[in-house]
Amino acid sequence: QSESAAASKAAGCGCGNPERAAVVENAEPGPVPAEPAVKYSRGANGRALLYPLPYLYFMMVLVPGGAFLMGTDDPGIPADGESPQRLVYVDSFYMDTHEVTNRQFQMFVNATGYVTEAEKFGDSFVFEGILSDKVKKEITQAVAAAPWWLPVKGANWKHPEGLGSSITDRLDHPVLHVSWTDARTYCSWLDKRLPTEAEWECACRGGLKDRLYPWGNKLNPKGKHYANLWQGDFPNYNTGEDGFVKTSPVMSFPPNGFGLYDIVGNVWEWTSDWWTVHHSAENQSNPTGPQSGNDKVKKGGSYMCHKSYCYRYRCAARSQNTPDSSASNLGFRCVSGGTVT
Repeated sequence: QSESAAASKAAGCGCGNPERAAVVENAEPGPVPAEPAVKYSRGANGRALLYPLPYLYFMMVLVPGGAFLMGTDDPGIPADGESPQRLVYVDSFYMDTHEVTNRQFQMFVNATGYVTEAEKFGDSFVFEGILSDKVKKEITQAVAAAPWWLPVKGANWKHPEGLGSSITDRLDHPVLHVSWTDARTYCSWLDKRLPTEAEWECACRGGLKDRLYPWGNKLNPKGKHYANLWQGDFPNYNTGEDGFVKTSPVMSFPPNGFGLYDIVGNVWEWTSDWWTVHHSAENQSNPTGPQSGNDKVKKGGSYMCHKSYCYRYRCAARSQNTPDSSASNLGFRCVSGGTVT
């Protein structure tokens, strides 16, 4: 498939389309698909086992300040506002080593009694590929531009696929179904904050200049997988060649040059910026995006991203959702320090 054809389809993948519906049909979740038989690249993923997870739960790494090239002059999805490429300076800051996990979010909820927006609304969007046929038949509403997104009653961070599902065996996976407000509240609890889009992209690039991915320009260097993405025919079949058909435990793939895991793939990550597709080509210092808007910027793509439909796992790629949106492929990580004006 040509690059232009892929980009055209990617623009309509539905990343920014899911919106809450007022009425949601009953959605009792079905069985979770079995893990794929094809094994992932253990040579690439082995580095994640060097440190015990409990030690890293609240670990942050320093992202060195300085100038970097943000955006691109060769956008994969021009309508997303990936261009122009511009020189941006950010102060040094600290970023969570990995995406916030279910275990971490559970500690937050236990300590504060916080109730997420998905819990208040009573539903959240779930990818149909992880739901049973019975559940899908009972749901009459879907996103027209992306019919694989279904509003499922009872879906929230504790019940990722709706009533009856659990995070018991996924405590080390990224927390899902968290809105921008939920994410910001969690960060504040730890005296942290959400990253700006510029900070996130600087961190994603890992010190590399003008590269597609956090590790370079090749998606699978030497045949190894460096992120949890979709392999196969989206949205019909995920081969799970990288070892996972849904989210993966944090740190399952190698870190980038700054020591950040899953900075692309696995789940989308909220940023603090309001969405716009218009950017100045002039040099900028610690930009924070527009002063207001309707949608918030999210970065990094997810386990559902495939080049044919959602080529948004590049560092320059971006998408958006309303601040109260939540879904089964949307999470976050926190930062601290830096200068945000």
